[in-house]
Amino acid sequence: MAGEETTGAKFERAVKIMARLRAPGGCPWDREQTFDTIKPYTLEETYEVFEAIDKRDWNELPGELGDLLLQVLFYAEMAREAQHFTINDVLDRLSTKLIDRHPHVFGDVEAKTAREVVKNWERLKAEEKTKRGAGTADHNGKLESILGGISHAMPALLEALKISKRAASVGFEWPTIDDLFGKLNEEVHELRDNLAKSPAPPAPGKGTAGARGQEVPEQLQSRIEDEVGDLFFTVVNIARYLNVDPEQSLRRTNRKFRERFESMEAEAHSRNKRLQELSLEEMEELWQRSKSETTQK
Repeated sequence: MAGEETTGAKFERAVKIMARLRAPGGCPWDREQTFDTIKPYTLEETYEVFEAIDKRDWNELPGELGDLLLQVLFYAEMAREAQHFTINDVLDRLSTKLIDRHPHVFGDVEAKTAREVVKNWERLKAEEKTKRGAGTADHNGKLESILGGISHAMPALLEALKISKRAASVGFEWPTIDDLFGKLNEEVHELRDNLAKSPAPPAPGKGTAGARGQEVPEQLQSRIEDEVGDLFFTVVNIARYLNVDPEQSLRRTNRKFRERFESMEAEAHSRNKRLQELSLEEMEELWQRSKSETTQK
C-alpha cells in the first residue's frame, strides 16, 4: 500500500518514542529506571512470550514480542545516555554475528542438516573464545575458561545445557548414549546410597530434612542435594545428546500435568468431593481417566 511505513521507519519510530520517554519532560517512571530495575521485567516479558507460544495465541504473540523488544530498546537508550553504546551498535553486533555464525549460508562451509548447523555453531563459538584466549592464561596468569560468558543468572536447566554444550564442543563428551544412561544409573545409585544413611526414610513430600522428626546431619543433606543436582545435570546431557531442549521439554510436561490434574479436580468436584477427600486409589483412577482424555485431544 502506498505511503505505508517501512520496517526500518517503524523501528526508528519506536527508538525515538523510547528516547522521548526517557528525556526531560518524559515519563517519570521510565526516567527513574536503571539497568538493574528493568531486569525483572525482561524476565517476565520473556516468560509471557513463552506462554503465548505454548498457547499458539497468534493474536497475543505480536504484543508480547513487542514488549520483549521494548526491553532491548530500554537498555539501549539507557546505554546511549551513559555513552556506553547505542542501538546501532546492538544491530551491528547482531548482523555480524549472524553472518559469522552461518558460514554455510554466507560462506563455503557445508551443513545439510539442523544438527550439523548446531555443531558448526558450537565449534565457531569455541573458536571465537580460543581466539580471545579462552582456555589459556594471559600474561598475568589469569585463565579464561572455555565456559566463560555463560551466565549464572539464567535458569539452572538452561545453564546446565549451555555448559554441557560448551564442554562437548571441545571433545569432553560421552562416546555413546549408552554411556550417558550408565552415568544416570550411577547417579541414581549414589543418591540411594546417601539416602540409606539418613536417620529415617524420607516421607512423601517432606524429604529427608524432616523425616519422622529426626534431624538429618547438615553434611549428609548437602551430599543428597549434590546427588540430586548430579541427576539433573546428567538428564540435561541426555537431552542435549538427543537434541531435546530440556527447558521446553519440562515446560511441556508441566503443562500436561496441570491439564490432567485440573481435570481430576473437576471430576472430583462433579462428585461433590475435594481431591483431599479421596483415597489414593480413587485419585489414581481419576488420574488415569484424565490421562486418557488429554492424550486423545
